[in-house]
Amino acid sequence: MRVLIVGGGTAGWMTAAALSQLLPPRRVAIRLLESEEIGTVGVGEATVPHIRFFNAKLGLDEADFMARTRATFKLGIEFRNWSRAGDSYIHPFGAFGRDLAGVPFHHHWVRARKAGLAGSIEAWSLPILAARKGRFAHPAEDLASPLSTYSYAYQFDAGLYAAYLRAYAEARGVVRTEGRIVDTSLNGESGFVDGVTLESGERITADLFIDCSGFRGLLIEQALGAGYEDWAHWLPCDRAYAAPCETAGPLTPYTRATAREAGWIWRIPLQHRVGNGHVYSSAFLSDDAALTALLEQLESPPQADPRQLRFKAGKRRRQWSRNVVSIGLASGFLEPLESTSIHLIQLGIGYLLELFPDRNFDPMNETEFNRVMGLEYERIRDFIILHYHATLRDDTPFWNYCRTMQVPDSLAYRMELFRERGVVAQYREGMFLDASWLAVFFGQNIIPRHYDPSCDRVPATWLAAHLTGINSEYVQAVGGMPGHEEFLRKIGADHRVIGVQ
Repeated sequence: MRVLIVGGGTAGWMTAAALSQLLPPRRVAIRLLESEEIGTVGVGEATVPHIRFFNAKLGLDEADFMARTRATFKLGIEFRNWSRAGDSYIHPFGAFGRDLAGVPFHHHWVRARKAGLAGSIEAWSLPILAARKGRFAHPAEDLASPLSTYSYAYQFDAGLYAAYLRAYAEARGVVRTEGRIVDTSLNGESGFVDGVTLESGERITADLFIDCSGFRGLLIEQALGAGYEDWAHWLPCDRAYAAPCETAGPLTPYTRATAREAGWIWRIPLQHRVGNGHVYSSAFLSDDAALTALLEQLESPPQADPRQLRFKAGKRRRQWSRNVVSIGLASGFLEPLESTSIHLIQLGIGYLLELFPDRNFDPMNETEFNRVMGLEYERIRDFIILHYHATLRDDTPFWNYCRTMQVPDSLAYRMELFRERGVVAQYREGMFLDASWLAVFFGQNIIPRHYDPSCDRVPATWLAAHLTGINSEYVQAVGGMPGHEEFLRKIGADHRVIGVQ
């Protein structure tokens, strides 16, 4: 099977690395085509815990990977000003508290809160307590330890990660070709892509084409017309400015998203710099005002000229069409509010590996890929919309629009179920587990009207003791964790420790 990956960057080289490592080398010949003139968007520098399993499948050493990509650890995402101006909460990569009497912890917390026995639920999240203190340690394998109650992800330089995986993939036989496509030819009978022609005149043919060409969707859209499902009415942010700067403070083990007049500003601390960006809606804020807002909040002068990105939230109607599979931005775009860009790349690669075709291209592979990837996009879409819609803010036209807009039925049902009963609806597909939904629900002041009545079997004094005991245990555990930067140096993940330039 001859495979041509069109486009490099994070999506292209993640795909090349995974296919070259996880498919039998005698089964596939992989070639990657990219143009240095075109460049890459540099998708997301913050990730979710799933990236660890991707790196593990490739056999990457964590400390070496982190040093070479200037990575830091990530325990969650802090959201400022999303429910109300001045509010702050963290979406952690871990559970809240421990279940009691067979009932999920959050029901007991709701009961205690209504009785005036409990404050913020953050007190019962070890990763939140650690993040607020700037501490980090690897989770414990002993499930009896409070240090086993969380996971973690990374914040890294996406460009360095792509370069790291390029070297990995080329060492496993992937052939890179420099060039720009000027023509795509289709088979007149099947409608499959036959080949692409470069500016140099070279024509490249393949059996399977993987479109990692970014927003353009060079093959999946421009050649095959897969169509686009527009979600801008739910996610009106359509532009972003990005600018790196020097680190002026401690390396926090979390990403920050601060809500602004018509969007939000990200802060991602890496070892060698801070990634900053302003995602906004051009219908509610001018480009000049958006750029000014970004530059005013930088903690140090920008290291490069700010660059603007334009996008439209949504996904391809068909992310696999005939013999073309789209991965990354070529398959769709959801703003990086919950650091899902690289995760969606990873998902696409994983499903492609599960459904990898032979030259007959059974249409069931295409159908199933489009079904599961469509659901994954929709679940993430709903989760991101929740942040905007579940707000009490009415101070700007943008927030009024988001607060009062009609949301997808799937999200409306999930919100009402939680408001009424405190139940998080279960779905088979979808990356975000109960704890993630709870973090945003509670963080944005959605408190259930009722809790599980089984909670009342637990005497109030026992409940108070249970809550106090868990909090004390977590506070003590966090107190024994090293500082984030200290831990990076300790395990050799600091690029300065091993002399990576």
